Amino acid sequence: MQRINYSSGAPLEDIAGYSRMVKVGDHVYIGGTTAVMPDGTVAGESAGEQAAYIFTKFIDLLQQAGASASDVIKVKAYVTDMALAKEVAGAYSERFKDIRPLFTMVETPKLNRPTQFVEIELEAHIGCELG
Repeated sequence: MQRINYSSGAPLEDIAGYSRMVKVGDHVYIGGTTAVMPDGTVAGESAGEQAAYIFTKFIDLLQQAGASASDVIKVKAYVTDMALAKEVAGAYSERFKDIRPLFTMVETPKLNRPTQFVEIELEAHIGCELG
C-alpha cells in the first residue's frame, strides 16, 4: 500500500519532523491537533471555539486525502478540564452527530500552551457506508 504524508502548515510539523495526516491505502489518520494557526497563534478563546477550528481543519485535510466527514470512524479528544467536555462535544456534534463515529474524550493535565484547551485526533476509512 502507498503511504502519503500531509502537512497542515503548523510550524512545529517541520521543526519536529512529523505529519499532520497520513493516508495508507483507504485509511486516513490525523494526529493530535490543537487550534494552532499557521502563524503560530492559537485560534479561539474557548474550548468550543478551538474544537470547531480543529474540526474545520480536519474536514479540509480529509478532502485533500479524498475523504469526507462521512468516512470518519473514530475521534479522540483530550481536554485540560472535563468541565470543558460539553463545549467540545457541541463542536463535535455539529460535524459528526449523524455520522456517529466512535468518540472518546479524556482529561489531560495540560497541553503545549496554557491557552490551549483541547487536542483532537481522528481516523477515517474512505468509502465507509452507514448501515
